[in-house]
This record gives sequence, structure tokens and C-alpha cells, in this order.
Amino acid sequence: MPSRFVHSLLIRFRHTACLLLTTVLIVVSLPSETRAQTAQPVLAQYISKVSPADLVEGADGYGPIREDVPVAPLLREGEQIGYVFVTSDFVGTTGYSGKPIHTMVAVDADARILGIDLVKHSEPIVLIGIPDSKIKAMMVDYIGVSLVDEAAAGGSAHDLNIISGATVTIMVIDDSVIRSGLKVARALGLGGLHEEADTGPKFAINTEAAQPQSWTQMEGDGTVRRLTLDVGQVNGAFEELGDPRTAKRALTEPPETTFIDMQAALVSVPAIGEAILGEAENRNLTEWLEEGEHAVAIFGRGLYSFKGSGYVRGGIFDRIVLIQDDVSVRFRDRGHQRIGTLAMGDAPDFVEKDLFKIPADVGFDPTKPFRIQLLVQRDVAAIEKVFLTYDLGYRLPDTFLSPLAAPAPALAVEDTSETDAQNALWKRIWEDKTAEVIGLLVMLVVLTAAFFFQMLVTRSARFTYWFRMSFLTVTLVFVGFYANAQLSVVNLMALFGALTTEFSWQAFLLDPLTFILWFSVATALLFWGRGAYCGWLCPFGALQEITNQIARKIGIPQWTLPWGLHERLWAVKYMIFLGLFGVSLYSIEQAEHLAEVEPFKTAIILKFVRAWPFVAYAGALLIAGLFVERFYCRYLCPLGAALAIPARLRMFDWLKRYKECGSPCQTCAHECPVQAIHPTGEINPNECVNCMHCQVLYQSKDKCPVVIKQLKRRAAVTAPVLTGAKAAALANHPNIGK
Repeated sequence: MPSRFVHSLLIRFRHTACLLLTTVLIVVSLPSETRAQTAQPVLAQYISKVSPADLVEGADGYGPIREDVPVAPLLREGEQIGYVFVTSDFVGTTGYSGKPIHTMVAVDADARILGIDLVKHSEPIVLIGIPDSKIKAMMVDYIGVSLVDEAAAGGSAHDLNIISGATVTIMVIDDSVIRSGLKVARALGLGGLHEEADTGPKFAINTEAAQPQSWTQMEGDGTVRRLTLDVGQVNGAFEELGDPRTAKRALTEPPETTFIDMQAALVSVPAIGEAILGEAENRNLTEWLEEGEHAVAIFGRGLYSFKGSGYVRGGIFDRIVLIQDDVSVRFRDRGHQRIGTLAMGDAPDFVEKDLFKIPADVGFDPTKPFRIQLLVQRDVAAIEKVFLTYDLGYRLPDTFLSPLAAPAPALAVEDTSETDAQNALWKRIWEDKTAEVIGLLVMLVVLTAAFFFQMLVTRSARFTYWFRMSFLTVTLVFVGFYANAQLSVVNLMALFGALTTEFSWQAFLLDPLTFILWFSVATALLFWGRGAYCGWLCPFGALQEITNQIARKIGIPQWTLPWGLHERLWAVKYMIFLGLFGVSLYSIEQAEHLAEVEPFKTAIILKFVRAWPFVAYAGALLIAGLFVERFYCRYLCPLGAALAIPARLRMFDWLKRYKECGSPCQTCAHECPVQAIHPTGEINPNECVNCMHCQVLYQSKDKCPVVIKQLKRRAAVTAPVLTGAKAAALANHPNIGK
């Protein structure tokens, strides 16, 4: 018997391990040939998917991708008319979703943009929330943009058409198009642009420089630089855009009223930091910054805030960006601190005083000039805005610079590979999401402990109920609404597509919470089946259960479907999953659109801010869930079906049962929230969400006949003679069989 048990256990473990290897690939290293594929230019992945004529009118072919620069000639009747490239081959393009935005661009010999196409992205808003017509209209505006002019103007020679609701996404696209275009133009010598050797004098920060003595002195010598706009200037600038709606929304304050007075200083320079912040706060700043990092202090007052509120939702301050040559730095809330009291007595009375960290790996040089670009927005309709940009230029005064001797000639070294750059990107994203990662890990530890000690947790029905409701609330608010870490069947289809083409860790590591959740799902399949995620960590599942509990409290009737119908409806979600999986083998993009059968994007990612048919669909599912608990989970969820397939391969049966369960007792079957218990007593692991309610009943002294009988026998042994009232109460208990 022991050998047969061990043999069975090994077979189960082997099957489960094979399943995990083919669905998650978390516990193995990439083979060398796969790693080699990930170093391939991004252009190679998309050049065959974008028609030359769709990119540039009249173009009919591409030449081979160059070996020195990841660009390809663009051809018309055999003649070269320009070059094509993908932005993510040259610059970081991480967007709102935490994943790269791949844009294909065509430029001619004069460094003018001939065509542009958004070829691949994972932005939830752009993917399903904004019409394609708006994106295409925004892309058309880049045709004809001169990269020579952009180089002369520092990347701000063109008008930026920002789409309301997708500010961060559009700014990332704009930044990547211009910066990558400049890199290509300089590498190929287009338009007279060249990668000129930097033969000018080199400088370092002078750590012995004297501290400024007053704010007035710093304003005078340029230690603090300033951008001041009044209401009249801003109203006039919006009027020049030619949109009559801006005049209707013009500011009504007197023209001389300060719209914004924004000032900036590079406080990572020791003398400047100590003068502005004071000795103690400057010491804190030094401890906050890692090796190679810098910090800029930005101060503001007036009607307009340079911070806004977008960073609360997306972690990015979308009204300001630091630009230095080809370097662009968008500040995130993880690299932000507020400043208390300024050390100088004559400092202006600013409303906003903030520190922003400049990461070490972005290529920022504090000894060179840079600028802070301010985005000014105006509402012109209920959900539409127009935008202006203004620049605050900054250059360290010579007082804080020390000249360096010319370096000796050095041996040429290889540039950092694309793989290394991608690794640096996902590591930076994980650092930015440290708090969210820690929060999710804490949740997983708590849930794992609850599962391992489930008999202790379920000893009290009241405690179990409130523990579950509290956990589901955290799942909905933190994992869902805040972190947008809602798993989807699309993830599985994309994973399968990656396994059959070119698998890359980058695609998964760029979204830390999703990566961790899939890892936890893979692990949970070994122990508990699909219920660990579906029952506890799915935000939409949590939303269904919480709304159903509210419905119960206010008296909405609960419907229990007949067992025969209920059992047949189970198959619907499996058919949906198999249909989506089949479509994904033909086109992953088409499968993503069909995966709108999942209401996750509408309800969780976009929080119901979407076109009415999607909102109506998600609302209908939630309304159905008010009457039939977890209606969508039971019958329609393709992700639940995908996770249910390996549910029977779990190695352990944690849910305890009595031999009397199902015959004659039906208490658990009748009270199971999702009807996952057969009338014959066994629990269907494909449908169980591990809510632990059956384990509460397993120990219930009021509902479980087995427990009540045990208590009766124990009472009979310990106290043979009972009082009449106690004996009658025990004998007449409705759940005790004769």
C-alpha cells in the first residue's frame, strides 16, 4: 500500500509539473536558443505584419534589416524612399499598463516622418476604451514632422494632440517617436544630423562650492530657474489654437492674476540642497538617493498645479516631464517626496514644494542643460480637453561645476545589449511597484496560512464570514481597482502564443502583480485547485460576492437552479474557453477582442467608464449575480474554465468530509454558495471556489448531524442523567436522524 501510494503521488506530481511547465514557465530557466531569440530587434517581429502601403501611401516593400542599426529600407517600385523602425528598439516605451508600446515609424532622407503606425500595445484605455479613429487621427499629425527641427528645438517643435483619458499613453508614444526618430536620424546621417563626438569640455559637480545665502541670490545667478504665466497669457495662448470652445472655458480671473509661478533647482548638488532644504533635510535627501541618482526640487504657486491628480491613479505625474537631449524622465510617485519648510527666510510662499528623483539609468547628466516641460490643460467638453506646453529651462551655474581633464583614449566596448536594457526596464518597474508587490505578497501569505490552518479559521462561522468579506474587499479595492491586477484568459492565450513562437520573460516581468498572481495560481494548483484564485484573489469574483451579500441583506430573493439545469450550464464556460483558445491559434488579436465576454476590463480596469454596451453587459452579469451568487463564475467565465481543467490534478484533498455527507445529510450541498457539492456528497473540484463554508458546517454544533450526534454521545457518557429540558432539546434536534 505505501509503495502504491507513493507511485500514485509521483504520477500526480509529474502530471502537475508538466502542466505548470506548459502554462506558466515560472520554475525553469530559458534555453540558450530562446534567449538568443529575445535579442532579435523588435522590428523583425512586426515588419511582416504591417503592409508598406498602410504605413506610407505608395510604398510596396521593405528591404532587409540592417545589421548595424535595427532599421529597414522602405521601397517604392524598387527605389528606396526612406527607412522604417520600431520605437522600442531604440528607447524605453513603457506605458500606463507597464508594458512596451511598439510604434512603427517611417522617415525619409531629410529626416521627415513619412508614416506611423501603432503596431502593438497593452494599454487598457487605448485597447478597448478609445475609438480607433481618435488614435489614427493623432498618428496622422506626425506625418511631415521634421526631426531636424525637433533636434534644434529639443523635441518640442511639433504640436502634441493629446487624447483625453489617455494622457500618459499619448505622451509616452510622442516621447518615443521623437527620441527614437532622432537616434535613427543621427545614426544614419539623415537630414544632416550626425552622432557628433562630444569633444567639448567635461565637467563634474563641485562638491566644495559655497552655499547660496538667499533665495534672491539664487534667482539672480540661475541656481533657481523660473517659469511664470499669468491668466492673460494662458487665455491668449488657448485662443491662438483656433478652437472656439476654449474661449467659452476661458479663465475669468483678471489677466494679471498669476496662473502659475513654477521654480526649479537641482538639489542633488550638495551646496544647493543644503541651502534650500537645510542640513537635516539635505541629509535625508542624500540617504534617499542611490548611487548615480539625482533630484530636482520643483516649487509652485498660483491657480494651476504642476502635479495635478493623475499620479494618484497611474503613479505618474503627467503634467511635468524632464527633458535633456534624447533623455526624457517622467516622474513617478515612488520617486517623489514633499518638502516641508524651506531653509531660506526670503523664500516665496509656495503652495507646492516637491522633490523628484531622477533615476541613475536614464542617462541624465547634471552638468548639462535640461528643461522641465509643463503641460497645461483646459476642459472644452464633458470628457475632452485641449493642451499647451511650456518649458522651464535649467542650467547649473558655473560656480557648481568643476572642469575635468580630457580622458585618455579608451578601448571600444560593446554597447549594452537590448536584453540588458529590457532587464533594466522590468527591474525599474518592479522597484516602482515595491509597495504594491509587498501588499500582494502579504495577502498571499495570509491566504496561504488560512488554507493550511483552515480548521482553526473555520471554527467560528462569524469569524470565517468576516475574514472572507474583509479579504474579498481588499482584493476588489487593492488588487482590482487600485493595482488593476485582474487576470484574464487573454494572459493564457498570449502565453501559449509566446510558447509557440518566441517566449520572452520580458512580456511577463513587466507587470509585477500579474506575474506574482500567475505564479501563485500555478502553485495553488498543486494544493487546492482553482479555488484559491477564483474564490479569493479574483477582483471581479470578489465584486460579485460582495454585491450578492449586500443583496441578501436588503432582502433580494436568492434563486437556486435545479441540479440538472445547473450541472448542464457548467459546460458553457468550457465551450467559451475552447472557442477563444481555437481563435487564438489563428489570431491572438481577434481572440483578445472576443475575450470581451469577460467583463473584467469594463468593471475592474476601466471602472465602468466605457461605452454603454460594455457597461450594460457587465451590469447585467452583476444583476444576475444578485439573485444567483457568482452567476458569471459558475456558467460563463473562460478563465475559470481554463483553471478548472487541471483542478483534478491537485495533490491533496484539504476539504474534510464525513461518510454521512450526501447520504443521508444534504446540509453542505444545500448551503454551498456555488452548488459545487453533488447531491451524493462529493465536492466537484472544477467548480469549488474554496470558500470554506463546508468546513464551517463540518464543525458546526448546530447544523452538522454528525457533530451533534458526537456531542450527544459524549454527553451521554459524561452525564448519564440529563435534566428533562436538556434531554428533550437534544432528542428533538431537527438534524439528528433517528
